Amino acid sequence: MANKKYRIQTACPQCGCSGLTVLSAEEMEERYGKLPNADMECGECMAKFQTEMKTACPEWDADCKLKE
Repeated sequence: MANKKYRIQTACPQCGCSGLTVLSAEEMEERYGKLPNADMECGECMAKFQTEMKTACPEWDADCKLKE
């Protein structure tokens, strides 16, 4: 599991820019833990927003069983 990479795909609700972040399991645990929502920041307009982890990164949601 240490070599698995997780892709977080988001879209800014303010300007519509999309973002993609690729993190290892350790980085995901450190940044987001097992929380159902993640705080994000748009790289273009700097808007801060929350996104559901189950839609932003379904693999992390399934591996961590966030729905339980």
